[in-house]
Order: sequence, then C-alpha cells, then structure tokens
Amino acid sequence: MGHAWFQLMVNTTCRRTRSFFSLPQQCGAPNSQSESEVSVDQEPPSLERVQHVVLVDGAEQGRPQTSEEQQEKNVHEWRRLQRALYSRKKRDTCQRWRNLGVLTICGGALEETDAKISPHLLSLPASTEAEKARKSSAEKKRLGPRAKSKMKAEFSASSSPGHMSSQRTKTSAGAIFEEHFSESSTESEEEEEQPERRSETNTDLPSEYWQIQKLVKYLKAADQTASVLILCAMMELDLMKETCQLAILDLGGLEVLLNLLDTNDIRCKIGSLKILTKISQNVQLQQTIVHMRGLQRMVNNLDSPVKELQALAAETIANVAKFHRARRTVRQHGGIRKLVKLLDCFPNSADLRANMEKDLEVARCGASALWSCSKSTKNKEAIRRAGGIPLLGRLLRSPHENMLVPVVGTLQECASQETYRVAIQTEGMMEDLVKNLKSDNEELQMLCASAIFKCAENQQTRDLVRSHDGLKPLVSLLAKADNKQLLAAATGAIWKCSVSMENAAIFQEKKALEILIGLLTDQPEEVLVNVVGALGQFAQIPANKTTICNSGGIKVLIHLLNGTNQALLVNVTKAVGACATEKDNVAIIDQLDGVRLVWSLLKNPSAEVQSSAAWALCPCIENAKDAGEMVLFLIGGLELIVNLLKSTNNEVLTSICAVVSKLAKDKEILGVLTDRGVVPLLAELTNTTDNRLRCYLAEAIGHCCMWSTNRASFGEFGAVGPLVRYLKSKDRSVLLSTAMALYQLSKDPNNIITMHEEGVVQPLIHLTASDDTKLQEFAAGCVRNIRLLALANQRTA
Repeated sequence: MGHAWFQLMVNTTCRRTRSFFSLPQQCGAPNSQSESEVSVDQEPPSLERVQHVVLVDGAEQGRPQTSEEQQEKNVHEWRRLQRALYSRKKRDTCQRWRNLGVLTICGGALEETDAKISPHLLSLPASTEAEKARKSSAEKKRLGPRAKSKMKAEFSASSSPGHMSSQRTKTSAGAIFEEHFSESSTESEEEEEQPERRSETNTDLPSEYWQIQKLVKYLKAADQTASVLILCAMMELDLMKETCQLAILDLGGLEVLLNLLDTNDIRCKIGSLKILTKISQNVQLQQTIVHMRGLQRMVNNLDSPVKELQALAAETIANVAKFHRARRTVRQHGGIRKLVKLLDCFPNSADLRANMEKDLEVARCGASALWSCSKSTKNKEAIRRAGGIPLLGRLLRSPHENMLVPVVGTLQECASQETYRVAIQTEGMMEDLVKNLKSDNEELQMLCASAIFKCAENQQTRDLVRSHDGLKPLVSLLAKADNKQLLAAATGAIWKCSVSMENAAIFQEKKALEILIGLLTDQPEEVLVNVVGALGQFAQIPANKTTICNSGGIKVLIHLLNGTNQALLVNVTKAVGACATEKDNVAIIDQLDGVRLVWSLLKNPSAEVQSSAAWALCPCIENAKDAGEMVLFLIGGLELIVNLLKSTNNEVLTSICAVVSKLAKDKEILGVLTDRGVVPLLAELTNTTDNRLRCYLAEAIGHCCMWSTNRASFGEFGAVGPLVRYLKSKDRSVLLSTAMALYQLSKDPNNIITMHEEGVVQPLIHLTASDDTKLQEFAAGCVRNIRLLALANQRTA
C-alpha cells in the first residue's frame, strides 16, 4: 500500500511538472521547441520547491478542484517558475560606455523595472495571454511594419531575456517566452548576431542607442527608397555625440554605410556620406573605416559626375586621413591625383553661378583632403607630380576665406620641402600670403604666418616679405597673445625674417623687441622657442644687447637653461652667446650662474645642444675678466671638453675646437688640457675634409703650441703633414688659421723638416702676397723659420 501510494505521488508530480512547461504553448509557444530540450539545461534550483507545492495539491487531500481554481493555481505556479528561470542578474557595465559616463539612471532602476514590468507580464492567465496573442497577430496584419516596430521597441524596453548573449544555451521556457514577443526568425537571428553588449542592462545605454539599433536593423533589409528614408531618420540624431558614433560602430551600422558606397543609387551614397562625414571625426571610427577598406570606396566616388557626391567623399577623406596608414591608402589607390583634379575650378568671380558654387565647394573639400594627406612626405611629392602647386597658387587668390584656409594649410604643410618653397617664391604666392595676414580670420592668419615661417629660410623670401610690407602685420599679430597657435606662427615668422639685418632693423622700429621680451614668461614652449630664437637674432645688433640686459631678458634666459626642451635650449644658448659678446653682460651671466648652466649642457645627449652650448661658451671665456678662475672653478669641466673631441659629429667637433682655442690662451688652463690628452686628440682630427672644422682645428693647434712640449708632440702624432695640405683650400679663414698653426709648429726643427718634405715653401710664398696683413705675417714668419734652419744646417756642414 505504501509503495503504491509513493508511486502515485511520483506520477502526479511528473504530470504536474510537465503541465507547467506545456502551459505557454497555450499562449502561442512554438511547437518546434520540444520538452526534451529542458533536460539539456541544468534544472533550476526553484524546481524542487515547485514540486513540493504540487504534492500538497488539494486533489491529493481528497478534495476535487474546479477548473477555475486549477487554472488560477497553474498561473500562480507558472509565475513562480518564470521568476526562478528569469530572475535578473546584476551585470557589469561595458567599459567603453562607462568611460563615456553613461551609467545607470539610478541605483534601483533594475529592481524597479522587475517590480513594475515583469510581474505584469508573467501574471497574465493562459486564456488572456492566448487571446492577446491572437489580437496582436491580427493587429500586426492590419497595421503592417509600424506595429512591428512598436512591439519590438516595447520588448526591447521591458524584456531582459531578449538581450541574452547568443553564446548562451537557450532553455525551452526561455525560448517560449521570447517567442511570445518575437516577430520573425530572421529578426531574432539578427539580434543574436549583435556584439557582446547584449549582456548589458537597458538602463546602461542612452535612448539614442536603441534608436540607432532599430534603424541599423531596418537599414540592413531595406530597399533603396526605404534606405534613403532610414538615412534621413538617422541624420536627425545628434551624430556628433560620441555615444551615437560608437553605437553605429558596435551595432554594425558602419559596415552598412560603407557598403552603400558601392551601390548605384546616388541618393543612398549621398545619405551615407553625409552620416560618415560626421561620425568619421571619431578616432576609433577613422581606424575602423580604414580597416574595412572604406577609403578605397570613397576614392572611387571621387570620379562621380555628381558634384555633391564628390564633395562629400573628399570631405570624409579629409576627416579619416589623420594617421599614416590612411594617408598611405589614399595615395596607393590614386586618391592624390583625383583630389588634385578637384582643385581645377575658377573661383575668381564674385558673382558665382549655381554650378560654379558647387565647383567651388568641391575644390574646397578637395583642398581639405589634400591638407590632411600632405602631412606625409610621399604625399607631398605626389601632389607636386600631379600638378597641384599651380592649382593651389590659383586658388590662393580666391576672395573666399573658407577656400583659403585649406589651400594655405596645404601650402604651409608642404613648405617643409625645398621644391615648394621655391615655387611659393617664384610663382608670386608670397604676395598673397602677406595680404592674407591682414585678414580677420585668425586661423587664416596663423596658416599664412606659418607658411612664411617655413619659407623665410631663404634670403630672397625674406626680402619678398619686406618688399610686400609683411613685417608690420607680423608685429601686429603679437598682440593676440591669447591665441597660442597664432602667436607661435607669428613669432616663428619674425624669428626667421629677422635673420636679415634689414628686417631686424624694421622690427626694432616697430618695437617688436620689447614685445618679445615680454613674451618670455607664461608662454608654452612652442612660443618660447620662436621668441628666444628671434631675440638671438636681434642680439646681433649691439644696441639690442643693452636693451635685452636692461629689460631683464638675460635673467629670464638664464632661467630657461634649466629646461629640457632641446629646441628651446639650442635657441637659449645662442641668445646667451650673442649677449655675451658684451663684457658687461658676461659679468651678469656669470653672476647668475649662467656659465655653469651652459657648460652643463655639454652633457646633453643632443649633439645640437652640445654644439650650441660650446659656441655660447666661446664669448663667455673670451670676455671674462678672469677666465682661468671662472673655468677652473668648474670641477670636471675641462675633462668634459677633452672627451667631446672624441665625438663623431662634425658640428660638435668644430665648436669644441673653438672652445679649446679660447681656453688655450690661458697657460694654466692649457697645462691642464695637455695633461688631459688634448694634443693626440687634436692631431687625430687633422685628416678631416670639412673646411669649417679645419679652420677651428688649426686655430686650436696653433694656440696649444704655446705649451713648451706640445709643438714636438704634434709632430710626433702626425699633425704637421695634413696641416700643410690645408694650404690648398680657397677659404681665407682656413688659410689664416693654418698659417698661424704652421708658424707656431715651425719653431720645432723636426716639424720644419716635415713641412719642407710636404712642399710648404711655395704655398707660403704665395700667401705672403695676400691682402690680409695677419696672413702675410704668419706666412712670412713660417718661411723665415724654415730659412733659419736651412742656414744653420749650412753653417754646421
């Protein structure tokens, strides 16, 4: 009896449990989901509690139940089962959306959603659910796609199971519940193909995300007309927001937009490019577009006869070509040639026709794309070969500022190459650049000043700027100190133009020097580099050195020596060296510990900084009241000088030889240098072919001969023979320093023998007829020493 009762309880439990899983079939559940699939998933923990409730059913207690009570109880148990199966879990917010600051609306938003929505959905009786399902199906047929989209939106906002990851195995109950609100198998598959963002809760994402999700889904299956309408709807969103841009990327919309560029429908292409033009300003989307071969499609559309399509394609390329790979892709697929071709329009007329306005817009977008691409050296050469220089020069005369900005931007970017600088000079572009300095557009002013900055390396260009009255506008730009980019370009142009003393004098009349001294503080480094460079040029005029000192400029310059910017250090040392040519300024520099700071820059890893520091030390040593005391006080300073003679950089070697020639004038310092091994290092450098290095090297050897044993040492280390060969140079400075060195070396008999063997007499006799009196004296003195040795040998014989 007990065994029969137990068997009855087991059968009843199994039957009631099967009724719970079969209940949703009355609500429209699919028959394709068999009950056997339930056993595949792990049994939920709440199932045991459900079975216990079934065992205490009223039927087991001998009391029959009515159909209404049975239906109500089944609905109640179904509700509990659904809560057990689909209770929401707390999920972490996606890192990308967390970075954007898109967090949950409130702490209890998730629980409130469960409390308000889920019970209502789960508490519907079976008959009511079936009836609503039939009504919903009829309503769908009557209203069409609009009803579908509305129902889909309601499902997305209320049902978390619909957002489960496609990697998760579906239970039969989950599939049944999802099917109750699904529209078609195709749309369900599209949802499952969405990225891992599907695991996020609804409250983590903004409303635009879901709007974009629907639009992208419909765009994938739409025809041409519907695609245009969907693109128009997408344009209504704020596509400049990063959340919308990333949503298009994550939901697969970017790929669809790029695919539309391969269609034959012009409206779809234009709509797609209008969206791509906005979202392509996002760095992540730029890289993805290149990865998806989107640039190739945009380049192909540059050949379209539709002007608007050409302009949009060029503008999008301008946004995307911000990094090396993108610029290379444009060049490799013939984009540079096509973009240059877009510049061929005639913008000179003030009254533009409608088609001319379109041509002008196409040219503007083409110039913008070339501006972005011109940051690559190979692209600059490709623009030149495609004939872009004369077209850019013609567009430079345009009266429209929106055209001038990308044109001047391209020119100033390409002006880093010599061919472009020559073209700007020879084709009359400098006049237009100077004229646009007077524009009210600060961006245009900045680009013109930057172009002059790069082109003013050439003497003729500096003269053109002065002849076109461009110096005064450059000084007036210094008043716009709030615009740092404009200030950097203006100070850079003033720096390069002041290399010509005529320009420096005009700048001085315009009070530019006082303004520049005031800009030495509270400015970014890119401005300071140019300001200090300009001061170094102004300091070439003796009167300006006093002005810089009296205005406190030397103190600020010394303070800048503590920086780490190498370009700034180079210019500061040059400015300090220029000021140090005045003896009074040297005392101030030494008092401010400037000599030690300049000397310490010899340890800088940059060869340019080392050489500029060495050149700055030369006037400091030469004009110091007591150079020996000043130098010997610097512990390890002379050893550092000697070690730099081992450098492989000719400019460093030249500047260090110049320092050695100044130091060797002090006998005490010369003795220390000799002990440090300066003689063999100098002798080793005599085989150089660099005329500038030869000049300062011969001078250093000549001054080092003042130490008694050094003359013979130079002969032993083989320095005499190469020095004789220096007399073949046509550089007068090399001849002067070489004659001085040979005169000092000729005081040693062994060196005279070497000189005579190298044929020194004939060149020296020729030098005695020089117009330079010092050169005459050194040459004649050397010949005299040779003759005296010969006479002494004759007497001995």
